[in-house]
Amino acid sequence: ESELFGHEKGSFTGATDKQVGKFEQADRGTIFLDEVGDMSAKTQAKVLRAVQSGEISRVGSEHDMHVDVRVIAATNKDLAKEVESGGFREDLYYRLNVFPIRSPSLRERAEDIPLLAEAFMLSFAKENGTKPKPMDAEVMQRLVARKWPGNVRELKNVVERMAILSGDRVTVAAAARSSFSACANM
Repeated sequence: ESELFGHEKGSFTGATDKQVGKFEQADRGTIFLDEVGDMSAKTQAKVLRAVQSGEISRVGSEHDMHVDVRVIAATNKDLAKEVESGGFREDLYYRLNVFPIRSPSLRERAEDIPLLAEAFMLSFAKENGTKPKPMDAEVMQRLVARKWPGNVRELKNVVERMAILSGDRVTVAAAARSSFSACANM
């Protein structure tokens, strides 16, 4: 709440200075709210007020201020289901759901996995001043077959681990050593 709306000096323990919040910083611009599905009910109410009326107040302040912001929000949760279960405010959901853009999970776009894996391998090699390691076809097949509950972040971490723990090329055996479960279960 303090990060989004700011706070006044002395408004809580540790508030040694006044802090301008993200909404105030974004005045006449755009604010990106990541993981809105994880906001507390209290924060959801304050965000709704900010989106609906443009009014915010810093924690510990008795004065409201007006901000003009465009909000872009993201979440990995199904907010419609969260609304049904009472975990997310319906009114805020409809305020934020003006122009929805759905990004499919990695498991829904398996055809992207080889390109992403190669890009992550190249990026890792560049960052570490090494040569990119080619991946055996069977490793790539297993990468494509995996469901990827951790999505793209998980793929990136697995590729990095395989690059660290393999020799000149990534084989099924090297992938198994990296604890890539699809290869470890051979």
